[in-house]
Amino acid sequence: MVHRRRLLKLLSGIPFLGGTTAVGLATVDSKYIGPPLLGQDRDLFKELGLRTFINAAGPFTTMTGCLMPDEVLDVIKKTGQDYVDLNSLYDKVGERIAELLDCEAALVSSGCFGAMSIGLAGVMTGMDRELVQQLPNTEGVRNEVIVQESHAGGYTKALTNVGAKLVTVKTTAELALAISDKTAMLWFLNKNNNKGEIKIEEWVALGKKYNIPTFNDCASDIPPVSNLFKYTKMGFDLVAFSGGKGLRGPQSAGLLLGKKKYIEAAKLNAPPNVNVGRAMKVNKEEIIGMLVALELYLAKDHGKQWKMWEEQIEHIQKAVSAVAGVTSEIYLPEIANEVPTLRVTWDQQNAKATYAEVRKQLRSGHPSIEIWPDDTDMQITTWMMEPGQEWVVAQRVREVLEKAI
Repeated sequence: MVHRRRLLKLLSGIPFLGGTTAVGLATVDSKYIGPPLLGQDRDLFKELGLRTFINAAGPFTTMTGCLMPDEVLDVIKKTGQDYVDLNSLYDKVGERIAELLDCEAALVSSGCFGAMSIGLAGVMTGMDRELVQQLPNTEGVRNEVIVQESHAGGYTKALTNVGAKLVTVKTTAELALAISDKTAMLWFLNKNNNKGEIKIEEWVALGKKYNIPTFNDCASDIPPVSNLFKYTKMGFDLVAFSGGKGLRGPQSAGLLLGKKKYIEAAKLNAPPNVNVGRAMKVNKEEIIGMLVALELYLAKDHGKQWKMWEEQIEHIQKAVSAVAGVTSEIYLPEIANEVPTLRVTWDQQNAKATYAEVRKQLRSGHPSIEIWPDDTDMQITTWMMEPGQEWVVAQRVREVLEKAI
């Protein structure tokens, strides 16, 4: 059953005939300046002049990740009404998550990016509190992280932020030559597994061979649910997931899983301690929200959810396929964001609108719709939609394509 607040959110994205306003708009004057008006159903986005949209793209950070389930929102509100010792909360929630995911230890972090920073910091410092205070100054500290050239990129800022130096390699031979007494970790970007010459199982084996900790960045790799268990079982010493994507937790939370000795060292480098990770705070509401989101996700009927996604994307494909000149296919991304995805293409030279122009039209229309943020083709997913929004998206996309082609 769709909760009332979800139903109102769904309806608010559908314009009514005759130019009337949508359901749920605030009654507060957008020019009002003063204290919060209590007792009114305020729409703060509207007051600030911001548009909400239907997410037909995915849990991108720039699109504010996911929508959290009502149960998560409710527990966030409830836990905001009491005080608790933060260190004890970290410990107890971590123990519960480790039990749920059958790994040695776990820690709620400030997203996957934060998990990488404090995870590496813990590997570099161990339980040496003097070294913890020394970072990001890595003088006398093992600070080199080996990464495949095809895996290096913007996300490695999470590593260099804490003082690490990246050493890129292409082959196992190059990796062997790169290892020195300064090597701290072997870092792997899971979504680029099919881009590097050294595959994931071999990466773990090399770490064990040379006795170097291995780290797997799995930010976008839920679903499938099995990934929550797969990579720690495979032998990675540390694994990180985003909390605000497929898990439907707070966007600013994440999970750091792995060997207990590294998790304990990561805690020393994490807030509330005053150290290199102090800015990566996770408040008590987010910590509890992350736990509840994980519990809900593990209890979900994933087969039923998958069937719904397939039916939703098939409905949209049927609508766009009715437009002459359109070619479409439903496919499953090999790694990361592994959900049914609709790819739509058409002749760019002879059409009235390009992929980029169509994306802009969908964003600026009514309701506003965001699709995959790439202009090399047109891609749509439904897993971040509320049930029923696929009908709105199908109709609107077809209308735009009919004018574009």
